[in-house]
Amino acid sequence: MKTSYLDFEQSVAELESKVEELRALNQPGIEEDIRRLELKARKELQRIYSKLSAWQTVQVARHPQRPYTLDYVAALFEDVQMLAGDRAYADDPAIVGGLARFHGHGIVWIGQQKGRDTKEKIQRNFGMPRPEGYRKALRLMRLAERFQLPLFTFIDTPGAYPGIGAEERGQSEAIARNLAVMSDLGVPILATVIGEGGSGGALAIGVADRLLMLEYSVYSVISPEGCASILWKDAAQAETAADNLGITARRLHGLGLVDEVVPEPLGGAQRDPEAVFRELDQRLQSHLGQLLGQDKGKLLSNRYERLMHYGVVGAA
Repeated sequence: MKTSYLDFEQSVAELESKVEELRALNQPGIEEDIRRLELKARKELQRIYSKLSAWQTVQVARHPQRPYTLDYVAALFEDVQMLAGDRAYADDPAIVGGLARFHGHGIVWIGQQKGRDTKEKIQRNFGMPRPEGYRKALRLMRLAERFQLPLFTFIDTPGAYPGIGAEERGQSEAIARNLAVMSDLGVPILATVIGEGGSGGALAIGVADRLLMLEYSVYSVISPEGCASILWKDAAQAETAADNLGITARRLHGLGLVDEVVPEPLGGAQRDPEAVFRELDQRLQSHLGQLLGQDKGKLLSNRYERLMHYGVVGAA
């Protein structure tokens, strides 16, 4: 697949385009020129990514070639079985989930799934779940508890779908019920923000014993555009909103809201998905090992304390 470049990566795009042109010539004696341009492109990429703004990080998190939930599931798990439907209304393709094995452990996994091409984007509603999607997730959570299987969730959504039909079918109730159930679920829960973590639509599968974020992912109570529309009545102020929302992984980790930031390759996960898969695999193994040794009482007690610590900025 041809690399898709973001607006602020155009200087890198020009250098890498020149590299491809030289390679296409396939002439002897140009290897040194290719290496020189490759080094220059890498240094330019390092320069750009060493000072990414919050708004630029949002753009990386939304990159169309970034790995999605099903990419992580295929790379991390074995014996994957997809499960569908909420057993009440319908199946929502914006949320995927099922059973699998993770290094010998039976697990349940849930995640939001965006689409690659136009047809799939429409099918999956651009990764914005409806109530039946959250109720499908709830069914899988209950399944995990019934069979005492650890739960893995992958967060990647602009937010829950705000359409009239979704509201009529109880969007807010479905999200609220998931929050309540996850807070008291008697199995280890590991959540990972792999791209865009938007609003309650993300939080509905994000209450966890461990919350990880990929380095260039974002997590926020509202999208920058939505925030700008409310505060400034102008969505064009999204960049200002992003800077003030505190949505980046490093910022949230510093505030104690995220347990670990998972490093990404230079330029983002889309440039080397396999490296991200390996890195996340190691981190999830480590956290799962720590959680599996805890009995239900201790697990729930620690989860409660963790949640109650949110928002604490200093001693009274």
